[in-house]
Amino acid sequence: MKPLFGKKVLLGITGSIAAYKSVQILRDLISAGSEVQVVLTASAHHFVSPLALQVLSKKKVYTDLFDPSSDAIPHVTLASGFDLILITPVTANFLAKMAIGLADDLLSTLLLATKTPILLAPAMDLGMWDHPAVCKNVLLLKERGCHFVDPVFGALASGLEGIGRMADEKKIVSFACQLLGEKIASHHALGKEVVLITAGPTREAIDPVRFISNRSSGKMGYALAEEACKLGAEVILISGPVALSAPFGIKTIFVESAEQMQSAVLQHIKRATIVMMSAAVSDYTPVKKTNHKEKKHPKPLPLKLTDDILKGISEYKQGKIFVGFAAETKNLFENALKKLKEKNLDLIVANDVLQEGAGFDTETNIVDLIFADGHNISLPKMSKISVARRILEEVILIRQTCDKKN
Repeated sequence: MKPLFGKKVLLGITGSIAAYKSVQILRDLISAGSEVQVVLTASAHHFVSPLALQVLSKKKVYTDLFDPSSDAIPHVTLASGFDLILITPVTANFLAKMAIGLADDLLSTLLLATKTPILLAPAMDLGMWDHPAVCKNVLLLKERGCHFVDPVFGALASGLEGIGRMADEKKIVSFACQLLGEKIASHHALGKEVVLITAGPTREAIDPVRFISNRSSGKMGYALAEEACKLGAEVILISGPVALSAPFGIKTIFVESAEQMQSAVLQHIKRATIVMMSAAVSDYTPVKKTNHKEKKHPKPLPLKLTDDILKGISEYKQGKIFVGFAAETKNLFENALKKLKEKNLDLIVANDVLQEGAGFDTETNIVDLIFADGHNISLPKMSKISVARRILEEVILIRQTCDKKN
């Protein structure tokens, strides 16, 4: 039986050059067995033909909020009766309309009247996806329950390269299948797991004014938390000081120092079934902390090593999946493999932070996934959300292998 047999999908298309890809998405949805109703915005007409979509879907393509030829009220009738609303591509303009509840055409109006799950696949040119206004709108829509297939790094219509290219058509259809519960690796794939994630840097206080820290932004750990939550896990996020909002619906514990992070990890480690230590914990902390600002003096600041949190929780490993991270500037594989063995990890995520588009405080990452059995998978440059999803896919496979052995 086809995976989407009996499912009904409303496919919304907005005015982006990537709209031509919606034709293939429509075909793939139909090939998977779903019944698809297409709704176009006025600007989408510039990029894709309503007639072509009508021929493929074998259904009338709706475009107008007001249809004098029909007794029905389109934005009401189209708001129900579907299993999923998939909008691809989604422009920055349409995201803004959704965020503020603007209803000035058929697609935006029916979204206000629907209770159907919504999946969005944005597409936009260089700089737009990272713009603070767009980021705020995306966060707001996620808080309201919308699902996203984030844009990826690649060639853009302007001829530039960057994040904004719509995700691959197959990936979008695959995610739609996941939301409709028609795939093993669905959004419930981690439904029985408690995932403990550390993220961001730590700060080791010298005095009330100064501290030792590093350049970690926490974006990788936060992406892991969001994606694990989408996959049905109960997520406990332990975060150092970052300029990010706590992910909606995820228990987030904020800490400052390595000692505080260690304490929070130990408090929750027994419940966790998957542990992902992506935080950049400071290796050193001042031997003595003062309650007043220290004046400059020529003597070196005495430091001591912080406790190794990951090594310290190895006694709790029983049946848990441990994932570590190695940010290196040289001897990447050698250092990552050493850490993997010493910490008894199932998987380590290694990256050379000197590579362009990888490392701290970037929207993208370039990583190698190195496994306990010695094999590795090299991933190309992609968004940190995409990297997080890829890591979790491998964690799911590790869990399935463990379950078969037991």
